[in-house]
Amino acid sequence: MSPSASSGTPRLAVVGIPANRRVGLFQDAVHAAGLPVARTVSWLEVLRGEAVFLPGETVRIDSPGEDAEVDRMLRGGDDPARVEGSARWYGRFTAAVREVGRAAAAAGAVLLDGPEDIAVLFDKRLCHGVLDAAGVPVPDSPTSGPASGPGAEPVRGWADVRRLMAEHRMPRVFVKPAHGSSASGVMALETAGAGRIRATTSVERDGQGRLFNSLRVRHITTEREVAALVDALAPDGLHIERWLPKASQRGRVADLRVVVVAGRATHAVVRTSGSPMTNLHLGGVRGDLDEVRAAVGAAGGSWDAALAVCEQAAACFPDTLCVGVDLLPATGWRRFAVGEVNAFGDLLPRLTGLPGSGAEGLDTYGAQVAAVLAASARSQAATAHDRAIPDKHAAHGHTATSHHAAPSHDHVTSPHDRAAPPHDHRPDGRAPESGPASNDRARNDRVTHAP
Repeated sequence: MSPSASSGTPRLAVVGIPANRRVGLFQDAVHAAGLPVARTVSWLEVLRGEAVFLPGETVRIDSPGEDAEVDRMLRGGDDPARVEGSARWYGRFTAAVREVGRAAAAAGAVLLDGPEDIAVLFDKRLCHGVLDAAGVPVPDSPTSGPASGPGAEPVRGWADVRRLMAEHRMPRVFVKPAHGSSASGVMALETAGAGRIRATTSVERDGQGRLFNSLRVRHITTEREVAALVDALAPDGLHIERWLPKASQRGRVADLRVVVVAGRATHAVVRTSGSPMTNLHLGGVRGDLDEVRAAVGAAGGSWDAALAVCEQAAACFPDTLCVGVDLLPATGWRRFAVGEVNAFGDLLPRLTGLPGSGAEGLDTYGAQVAAVLAASARSQAATAHDRAIPDKHAAHGHTATSHHAAPSHDHVTSPHDRAAPPHDHRPDGRAPESGPASNDRARNDRVTHAP
């Protein structure tokens, strides 16, 4: 996560889908910062083994989504709306990301995103395990950690899901494909006595039993249909976690997407929905962040502490400049847990930075470019300082070795730059009550409006 610093201006490259809006928004931010256009390396070039990186480049890895040919090469199917194939997609995608890392390192380029971080972020079981081990508050899960090895819980289908729910006393759970994104294949499941069951999902089956993502959230109330869906999803790997009751805003359940750049929570948006899934493409709408901050304060909680939880989650992925954290506020707005951490969770057009974050007036992409520029400036200043020390000794007729040798990489951030996390995380992984965060920067007036 180190910017190129061999010259005064970082030379940027982005691995992505050239015509996609993600790449376009990043290029807009690069242009606004007065930098030369970032060189684009397409995912098709990467997957065909044709990607080239240049010495001294700073390389951003962006999403391979929204391209039919790329999806076909990763998933192995011709319909990107299909749910099946996520395990194959994950294997091919992470192999491609690691190849980007190898090729960039061989060329003398550096990455803003760690390949191993990305591999963990795209496996919900691994990501949950990493967060839990670090003391980040997360929902309880019987599938947290590696999918195989000592202590791993097999999830081969509905029978295993039913068993784990009973053994762990979880009558309400989320069942998620281990490698899914954007709520693909997710099922909010609740059971009660006398065999009653209710599942909320956007997955649909066609006449041939194939699974497709839909933009319509539906409810299933028969165990037979729930079992059929779970059994069809299970071969790609499943993650199960306790369904935490969430706070509400204006009668709709609410959660937040918080973007963390270089260790600091820079952007936040509230998402509300009439269903358990708040994703905007499934009918969720943006809520009012001012109201959230007021509700947290009125409940005796701390907005600072909520943001610090997100920063603590991001700190688990030190080789990645930017992540999007899904923050789950418990009923009452005093407790918070992290639902997921997203490698490509920065697509929030027109949302500007939180006051006090250092990203005021910048969108999520602008904040990342600013972080690269700041790190480059620090690296150049350190190099100039270290060069000046031998010159000073030489002027006095001495030969000396500097005790401040320039580091090989000037990281965009370090753990010492991040806000200290709250210290009241519960060992069982449940969300703590928000208290005063140990934080050396003022955030008292940190609010923003979601457009």
